[in-house]
Amino acid sequence: MRTIEFDYPMARQTYKSAGHRDLSLYISYPEKQGAERPAILFFNGGSFGKGPLTPAQFQHQAKYFSSIGLVAICVDYRNGHDEDFTPIQAICDVKSAVRWVRDHHAELGVNPHKIAVCGASAGGYITVSSHMFPEIDDEDNDTDHRANALIVFSAVMDGVDIMTRRYPELLNIAESLSPLHHIKPCLPPTLWMCGTADEDCEQDQAFTARMNEVGNEIRFLTYEGMEHGFFNYGRHENIYFEKTKREIESYLKEMNFL
Repeated sequence: MRTIEFDYPMARQTYKSAGHRDLSLYISYPEKQGAERPAILFFNGGSFGKGPLTPAQFQHQAKYFSSIGLVAICVDYRNGHDEDFTPIQAICDVKSAVRWVRDHHAELGVNPHKIAVCGASAGGYITVSSHMFPEIDDEDNDTDHRANALIVFSAVMDGVDIMTRRYPELLNIAESLSPLHHIKPCLPPTLWMCGTADEDCEQDQAFTARMNEVGNEIRFLTYEGMEHGFFNYGRHENIYFEKTKREIESYLKEMNFL
């Protein structure tokens, strides 16, 4: 079992039992706790490989957003570290995490109508897919699993490409796991950020443009010359960590979260 280490104190809460391990929410609460706080759930990237990133990828963002009044949550979900993993499991886990927060909003001090979800790379793919594919689910729970706002950092939307490269055993159902092949109105208001030097940027831009054409509300921002993961804490002297953090804050204010 891998150890997930954070630089800051985080409350830990199990939201789901999957196989032989529990999946946890790592929660950073506002200093002044109260009822009906907005919440933001972070889903890390790099989760499809055998040595995946951990929920600690977003701990610095979580610390900041809790300092301005949100309940900020880094979500552990099934990933390449788990035996027999496929992205289908991770998509289900996104839904489970959002449902758990809604079902326990009173004890968390969360407004169930102000839940934002943020995903990067593979985490972006699964968060978008959780909204696009209602048939992918492993729970019998009527609680709404959809976010009230979505934030995405560069994420491959071509599920056929993902399955071809990483999960050839799923090639026969790859199109059913591909947001790029299912353009439809289904996303909450969305902020999408990508570096222009990221090989996924062109696909993301085309996908979001087509999604906007059918009625979604996606704001697509590019960062000139920036690579995949440019926003991570510790990169580029934290210039883009700060810029994207402020962009998310501004967007959440616009969405009346703050």
